[in-house]
Amino acid sequence: QVQLVESGGGLVQPGGSLRLSCAASGSLFSIYTMGWYRQAPGNQRELVAGITRFGSTNYADSVKGRFTISKDNAKNTVYLQMNSLKPEDTAVYYCNARVPTWSSWGQGTQVTVSS
Repeated sequence: QVQLVESGGGLVQPGGSLRLSCAASGSLFSIYTMGWYRQAPGNQRELVAGITRFGSTNYADSVKGRFTISKDNAKNTVYLQMNSLKPEDTAVYYCNARVPTWSSWGQGTQVTVSS
């Protein structure tokens, strides 16, 4: 499997922006389907955005038009650009890498949107 390390979380005011990064180990990054998930207290973990090995993307309805997922295969890194943040975006954000036979998770990074 693969080791994933997220970074970029923090405290931001409503309407602000953050960019999350997830660095993956190994040399097979380009074949993974990558995703960003989030989990708020008392809620189930939910998919925020995903990107396939071919660059196709999908988003949760709640973040469409505000969040953008991208990846840099040369740097083994996937990003989540989050704009127009809302208090309801507050959660721990997790990076996920998967292929048909396994799935790996990062340790998570806290995003807090509050004034």
